[in-house]
Amino acid sequence: MFIRNNWYVAAWPHELTGLKPLGRTLLGEPVVLYRQADGKAVALQDRCCHRSMPLSDGAVVGNRIQCGYHGLEFDCTGRCVLIPGQADIPAAARVRSYPVVERDEVVWIWMGDEERADASKIVPYPWHNPGSGWAHRKQLYTIACNWELMNDNVMDLTHLAYVHRNTIGGNPSIHFNAEMKVTREGESIKAVRWLRDSTPPPTYTKAIPGLAATADRWQQIEYFHGLIRVYTGVMPVGRGGGEVPAEPGRDEHGLRTFDGITPETATSMHFFWSAAHSFDIDNPATTDLVYDQIDVTFLEDRDVLERQQARMSALPDAKWVDIRNDVAGLQVRRLVRERLALDGPAPSKMAA
Repeated sequence: MFIRNNWYVAAWPHELTGLKPLGRTLLGEPVVLYRQADGKAVALQDRCCHRSMPLSDGAVVGNRIQCGYHGLEFDCTGRCVLIPGQADIPAAARVRSYPVVERDEVVWIWMGDEERADASKIVPYPWHNPGSGWAHRKQLYTIACNWELMNDNVMDLTHLAYVHRNTIGGNPSIHFNAEMKVTREGESIKAVRWLRDSTPPPTYTKAIPGLAATADRWQQIEYFHGLIRVYTGVMPVGRGGGEVPAEPGRDEHGLRTFDGITPETATSMHFFWSAAHSFDIDNPATTDLVYDQIDVTFLEDRDVLERQQARMSALPDAKWVDIRNDVAGLQVRRLVRERLALDGPAPSKMAA
């Protein structure tokens, strides 16, 4: 089941270029995305209403998308506006369109009730934007696991000590005994962890020359449906605790990851992520170094998540046992159940 009345990441802007449409399965539905000649991003149900040929196998013609089977053309509303050799176009000749918004270098899509698509509800991510004081690179993985497994993974960072010991991890004792506070505000969950007087992980020591041997480290994880914002950093020993700095100050260094979690099917998901840093932002080599470190980290996560899903599929009746550090993830799962109950059943996939 999916939370449908929500904004999800559909694509990165650079994916919508040229004359070739982009086909992607989102929340179990085939969607075609393309960019009109005027620059507007469009999302339609990925089928021609004539004989269900995928529109993603067609072409972009000006502001329209053209079916590659018989040449029918559709506008951004999903209405067929041209049928070769036929002047009259039936009113039923249309496919479903989806609200799309481009913001903060992200293409967002709304897969639920169109009347409820309020763009003001899109979670902001200003750290992608020029002049933000941050530099970043982006990536996309499609992972063979249920989307809620990724929620669990990101909300509980104690796994860093074991899975990511060569990049952003560290001493297991420090991770599992970190000071942690979990709060809920509306439909978001925030977990803040402090690792005081701890050794900075390899990612920081490689990227920041002269970093002290020990530091106070913070980890702030904010869950929103479809997006988790992670903000981590280091500061001199003795300064840590209490509120996480809104932006890194003097002698403080921060990393941010954008974790866009968009379900594909019940057992697969799209993971849109970016890695941003607040230090040495005018040096592309530093941006590449940080990206490469996070890329290795998320590839390790992908391997773990796909192994989990394979075992869950093989043993569907096996029960889980929760532990203390699951507290944030369990609150997220509770929040998801609440929203699923409110959303109700999915609309017909053939609806226009």
